[in-house]
Amino acid sequence: MSTLHLTNGDVAATSLRAALQLAGRDDAVQALRDDLAVGPLRGVDDTPDVRADFWQRVTDDSRRDGARPVDTRRDFVGEFREQAAMLERIVAIGSNDAQVVIWHGESAADQLMLRRVCYHLRNSPQRLNEVRLSIADLTDPGAWAHSRPDRATSVGMFAPEALQRRLSDVAPISVLRISRLALEWQEVKQANGETRRWRDNTFSSGTFSELDAFILEQASDAWQPASRIGAELMMSQLGFMVSDNIVLWRFRELAASGHVALRGETSGWRALELRAAVPSATPCTS
Repeated sequence: MSTLHLTNGDVAATSLRAALQLAGRDDAVQALRDDLAVGPLRGVDDTPDVRADFWQRVTDDSRRDGARPVDTRRDFVGEFREQAAMLERIVAIGSNDAQVVIWHGESAADQLMLRRVCYHLRNSPQRLNEVRLSIADLTDPGAWAHSRPDRATSVGMFAPEALQRRLSDVAPISVLRISRLALEWQEVKQANGETRRWRDNTFSSGTFSELDAFILEQASDAWQPASRIGAELMMSQLGFMVSDNIVLWRFRELAASGHVALRGETSGWRALELRAAVPSATPCTS
């Protein structure tokens, strides 16, 4: 009987493959590459364009080579079509003797991935298994997750050795739990918030304006490294883990709307600086 392990993201998949290698196992590992905690979800299981269009707006992969623009934009439509086909293959796997193991931590993105897979495989509940990870499994005292107020974790935070120790903890997901998780996925899709918080085992919707307000509170009249503000935002207690791509996107959006000023390369942290926008001079009237 074969086993397919699912993770949220490539970093988690790479760590899990190493863990399986340490254990002398050749199980397949597949990454689902989408941070479902941000962006629109309504229609996500019908067409890949919903998520592809969002991430195309978020990312800014254009680079410049001298005076000539070099277009290195990712093919998000192609990537998400491939992921949709992969989910269809997983459903087909679920109809035979193959076991599916979903690895998830205590973060909005991991928990949404769990619910999405349960929704797709709800008609093959006998094949679904899970491994639940939490901050208690993160034994490295220096891990940055220990500093998060919400103590959120994702599978990608764990070293291969930690994941290897949890291989024996694979447990079936009950039919009742699968039905509940699949229903929650449908509810989250219908709510279609800009962001999704995960608190007390419950999802709630948020907006990007919450991120913008945090950035504006940190901005001052003096130039400061954008990475400093970004790090503060990524460690804040928003109910989901904010990625660097999302932070940079919000910086650019605030700059475009005239709320902040940026200088440096806006697609990365290395030389980017940020300050509050200088108000335009108001003409004197008599």
